[in-house]
Amino acid sequence: MFENYPDIMSVKQVSEALCIGINSAYELINNKSIGSRKVGRKILVPKPCVIDFAEAARYTVNNNTGLLSAGKEE
Repeated sequence: MFENYPDIMSVKQVSEALCIGINSAYELINNKSIGSRKVGRKILVPKPCVIDFAEAARYTVNNNTGLLSAGKEE
């Protein structure tokens, strides 16, 4: 899964891999649905964190925003 992406991904690469907009990718990272580390001004996302999110049965679509989120449905 995601063989064409590097082991450490940028937010842009995360958005491309998940076929979502970059703002949605930032939101998933900021609310810690996808694990990441900030190094200086860069946000780095390990590929296993993206895979975990994609494979998780716990993610849901928020009916109000249309965004994916981890955890309980609101």
